[in-house]
Amino acid sequence: MGWFKNRTRNKIAARPFPNEWLDILINEVPIYDHLSDADKIELRRHIQIFMAEKNFEGCNGFKITDWTRITIAAYACVLLLHRRTDYYPGLSSILVYPDAFIAHHKEYLPDGMVVEGPEVISGQSWRRGTVILSWNDIQLDIADTRDGRNVIFHEFAHQIDTSGGAGDSSDVLKDNDSFAAWANVLHENYLELKEATEFYKPCLLDEYGAESPAEFFAVATEFFFEKPIEMKSVHPELYDELMRFYNQDPSEYN
Repeated sequence: MGWFKNRTRNKIAARPFPNEWLDILINEVPIYDHLSDADKIELRRHIQIFMAEKNFEGCNGFKITDWTRITIAAYACVLLLHRRTDYYPGLSSILVYPDAFIAHHKEYLPDGMVVEGPEVISGQSWRRGTVILSWNDIQLDIADTRDGRNVIFHEFAHQIDTSGGAGDSSDVLKDNDSFAAWANVLHENYLELKEATEFYKPCLLDEYGAESPAEFFAVATEFFFEKPIEMKSVHPELYDELMRFYNQDPSEYN
């Protein structure tokens, strides 16, 4: 049924992009202004398909508007530029809370102990089905697009990671050698961040990335798009691998 899905998506992407959606992109999504004209066209096509295929639901009284949907879709789809994609195939719903929310947290400590309990968080990505986001945290992230924090980038990077490359044409996944190089660089940088965090050494990346390889990838994605020049200088090999993975060079967007 792949041909039918592609035909449907092509029809959706060929529709005129609503002017009210474009106003939101121009006025409320700062990264859009830094893209090339070709990238803006591609991003709008992705947004139309994303909006048609994903369900948005407000939680704790939050009302979903086009502003909410377009903002989230835009940042999620920036991660899809320049490559074939299946639009987060495991994802069906985006739940949006007005503010940070409480979720169950489980942590496995090095000594074998397991710590469980409630935790206040700004976002969460489930392996199948759902991404949960705090709208207030999204707004704080957008207000400072150079602080290395963007909860949408973070949670949708998790979606890409857990999909196992389904429907993804990233150069990293083309052969075993390129994937091995990618994995080695990320692992080495992850261990460096763990050491820096443990011994209180200064580091560019957020120490939350030392929690696990999955969190490292999500944090690295945030910094790749939000602090590309700094990452390119401090972590050049990591930057190069992320540039191959996303087939983008965000330092050109600045």
